[in-house]
Amino acid sequence: MSVAFTFPGQGSQAVGMGRDLAEAFPEARAVFEEIDDALNQKLSRIMWDGPEDELTLTANAQPALMAVSMAVMRVMEKGGLKLKDKVAYVAGHSLGEYSALCAAGTFTLADTARLLRIRGNAMQAAVPVGEGAMAAIIGLEADDVEEACKSAGRGSVCQIANDNGGGQLVISGAKPAVEEAARICTEKGAKRALMLPVSAPFHSELMAPAADAMREALGEVKVSAPYVPVIANVSVAPVTDPAEIVDRLVEQVTGRVRWRETVGWFGENGVGKLYEIGSGKVLSGLARRINRDLAAVPVNTPDDIDAVMKELL
Repeated sequence: MSVAFTFPGQGSQAVGMGRDLAEAFPEARAVFEEIDDALNQKLSRIMWDGPEDELTLTANAQPALMAVSMAVMRVMEKGGLKLKDKVAYVAGHSLGEYSALCAAGTFTLADTARLLRIRGNAMQAAVPVGEGAMAAIIGLEADDVEEACKSAGRGSVCQIANDNGGGQLVISGAKPAVEEAARICTEKGAKRALMLPVSAPFHSELMAPAADAMREALGEVKVSAPYVPVIANVSVAPVTDPAEIVDRLVEQVTGRVRWRETVGWFGENGVGKLYEIGSGKVLSGLARRINRDLAAVPVNTPDDIDAVMKELL
């Protein structure tokens, strides 16, 4: 039975995240300081003291979540964990894929922070505020949701952005089309169709300008082969080639986050335990609903780290 590390995406942020790590471990503190320097901003202060609306801004939330994940990784590495010896695969949900790649040595910490800042800004700028929307559809099969998106789209963008598993899908696109698709999903028997309080239609074709921005940004950083294979969001396949990693990251901006299939892939390929590295426990909850045979454990406090190190070393 092998182990995989997963890394959370947007929505897992919370004011105060990472503070206990910084207080307990100098390695964690150094991560937050390095990211503050790379961004020329006291992001750590916003993470620990808020305000919440500033932390949830896409351009702040994305590097902040990566910072906590990498703080946990650095502490475990200092304690003797060698990723390539103990972990078979890594994967991350949306922005978490950058955290996974950083953990696996593809990007430096500073480059990852800057890439996520560019990504957050580019995604925000791609569509004027109010023109795009996202909605969570609970309790409806993907085929039915796909059909609803096609019926509602009629020339405008409306597509599945996230297949999170556990009966939860997220749709994204032009606001009128997303609202209509949500209404159709309710008629089809969805338990809930909930418009999300997001600032842009992420993971939809409307994000094409942001995909172009990321292609350019990724062309300006060193991209190394990861120590362990990364399961890409858009292909649900292991990638190790730097050129393919860049292609998958660019596709991910407009493409579907196939998380349900990713967790399924782990189960089919010998992974028995997932450790969720970073803020919150969203991915652990989803994993348990997707595959009850797969153990899923969040790792984000000093006590969590102690427990994991005892298990892995």
